[in-house]
Amino acid sequence: MDSYIHQLPDHIANQIAAGEVIQRPASVVKELVENAVDADAAKIIVNIKDAGKTLIQVTDNGKGMSETDARMAFERHATSKISTAQDLFHLQTMGFRGEALASVAAIANVSLSTRLHANDLGTQIQISGSDVVLQEPVQCAAGSNFQVKNLFFNVPARRKFLKADTTEFKHLSDEFLRVALTKPNIQFELIHNGNVIYNLPAGSLKQRIVSAFGKNYNDKLIPIETNTTLGHIHGYIGKTEIARKSPGEQYFFVNNRYMRHPYFYKAVLMAYGNLLPKGMLPSFFIYFDVDPQSIDVNIHPTKTEIKFENEKPLWQIVMASVKESIGRHNLTPSIDFDTENSIHIPVASNQSEKARAPEIKVNPTYNPFDKDYSSQPSSQPRFKTRMPGENWENLYEGFNDDSSSETDRLERNRIDNSVAPDKIAQIRFFQIKEKYILSNVKSGLMLIDQKRAFERITFEQLKKNIDLKKSSTQSSLFPDEYSPNAFETSTLRDILEELHVLGFQIEEKNGTFFINGVPGELSHMQPTQLLEGLIANLDEANPDLHSGLVEMIASKLAQISSINKNKPMSHEEMEHLTENLLTCEMPNYTSDGKPIIRILSLEEIGKLLTN
Repeated sequence: MDSYIHQLPDHIANQIAAGEVIQRPASVVKELVENAVDADAAKIIVNIKDAGKTLIQVTDNGKGMSETDARMAFERHATSKISTAQDLFHLQTMGFRGEALASVAAIANVSLSTRLHANDLGTQIQISGSDVVLQEPVQCAAGSNFQVKNLFFNVPARRKFLKADTTEFKHLSDEFLRVALTKPNIQFELIHNGNVIYNLPAGSLKQRIVSAFGKNYNDKLIPIETNTTLGHIHGYIGKTEIARKSPGEQYFFVNNRYMRHPYFYKAVLMAYGNLLPKGMLPSFFIYFDVDPQSIDVNIHPTKTEIKFENEKPLWQIVMASVKESIGRHNLTPSIDFDTENSIHIPVASNQSEKARAPEIKVNPTYNPFDKDYSSQPSSQPRFKTRMPGENWENLYEGFNDDSSSETDRLERNRIDNSVAPDKIAQIRFFQIKEKYILSNVKSGLMLIDQKRAFERITFEQLKKNIDLKKSSTQSSLFPDEYSPNAFETSTLRDILEELHVLGFQIEEKNGTFFINGVPGELSHMQPTQLLEGLIANLDEANPDLHSGLVEMIASKLAQISSINKNKPMSHEEMEHLTENLLTCEMPNYTSDGKPIIRILSLEEIGKLLTN
C-alpha cells in the first residue's frame, strides 16, 4: 500500500516557516536588531540598500558568539532564551523566536562574522538557501556582523509581491524605531543607500524621542508616570500642537516590547476628550512594566498583540494617568470670563430678608381641549405642517457613495444647458448647513458639494500651471521653518523637484526646511500644515516615485487646501464658486472620482413629496 505522508526536508520546512516569520525586509531588520539588543550591544548600525531587497547589514558590538554557537544559531528551534515551556511566561528579552535565523537563511544569502571579546579570532559563516557554503576562522571585530543579501531570491513569488521601495522603507524604519525607542541607552544608526537616516545617540528617553522625531518635540512632550500594584506606567504624551490627522507617533510598549492595543488606545483618546480638533490624533509614547506572568505575548506570530490578565483595571489607570498629566500641565483650555457682562451671583447677607417665592405668569383662560385657539396668545401656526416625504435623504445620494458605476453617475449628475456659466447670474442660491449649495436650474434643483467644488477648482488651477510650466508663487516675508522626522525628511527630499514645479520655494539647511514661498492658489494655507498633510497623504497612497507624481501631489494639495472650506457664504460667493466650477474641464468629479454635482429632476422631487 502506497504511503502518502512523509516528512519535509529541513530547507523546505524553513521556507514555510519563513512565510510566517519573514514577511518583508522589515521583518529581517526586526529580528537581527532585537538579537543585537539581547547581546548587550552598546552600538547597533543598520545599513540597507534598496529598502532591504538587495542588502540588510546589522553590526553590533555585543557579546559575540563562539564557533559552535554561531553554527547552532541557524538551526531550527535554536535559542538561548528558553529551556522549558514555562520560560515563555518569564521572558524579559526580545528576540526569542527560535525559527528566525533559520528562516532568514532559507530565503536569502546570509553571511555572519562574529567574535567573543575574549578571543583573538572569530568565525565566519556563509549560508545560501539553508545550505552552509562556508565556515572558517576569521579576523573580525568583537560582536556580530550579519549581512543578508538578495532576500527571497529562491522564492520569486514572495519577492514579486514586495511593494515599492518607499513603502518597504517605511515599514523597515518603523520596525527600527520600535526597537530604538525601547533602548535609549543604546546608540542606533540607520543608513539607507549610503545616506544616514537616523543617528540616535545614547541618552534619556526624551532625548531619544526628540532625536527620532525632530527637535520640535523638545518642548511638546508631557511626562506621565503612575505606580500601582498592577504595574508601572510611564512615558510621554504630546501636546495638542503636535497632533496630526494621520496615525504615526502612537506607541505602546510592554516590558520594552512594542505592542498594538486598540483598547488602551481608546483610553488615551478619551483622556484627551475634546482638546483635539475633530480628526486629529495625539502623539504618545507609553510604557508598561508588568509581571511577565500577567501577559501572554504568543497570541500573534509577530508578537505585537499582547493579552493582559488585568486589562480593564489597566484601562482605567491609563486614562486616569493621561488625564492627570493633561490637567497638571494646563493643557485644558481656560475659561475666559467677560468681566463687563459677568453673571451676578448673590452672596449671603447679614441683614434679614424674607425670601420671595418666584412669580409665574399663566393664562387662566387657557383650555387645552378647546379647538378654537383664536383667544389663546399662542405663536403656534393654525395650519397643519406637512411632513416631508419618506425618501428625503435621497437628496444627498451620491456624495458619499462611490460604489455606483461611472455610467450611472454620469447620467445622474448630468448638467443641462440651464447651468451654463453665462446664465449663472439668473440662478438663485441657497446654502445648506454650510456644506452644500442648492440652486434652481431648468430641469429641477442642483446640489453642489461646497468643499469638493473648492478642491476641484484648486486642482485644475495647479494642473494648468503644470501644463503651462508657469507656476505662480506667493513669497513669504519671513520663511516658515519645517523640521520633520527622518522618514518625512527623506520623503520631502524625494519630491522637492515636483514641489518646485508647482510653485513651492523650499531650501534645506541642516535637516530643517525653510519655506520661502507657496503656490498662489494655496496662499491661504499655513505652509508647514500643507507639507505635513501632503507627506501623510503620500504615505497612505504609497506612490511609486516618480511616475505621475506631480499630478498626484497637486491632487493631494487640493484636498488639503479645501479642508476648512465648509463655511458660511454670501450669494455672490456662491455664484462665483459655481461659475468657477462650471468652467473646469471636469466639474462633476474631484480628482479622485468623488461626485461634486447632483441634479435633482422635477420628477424626483415629485416622488419625494408623494405620501
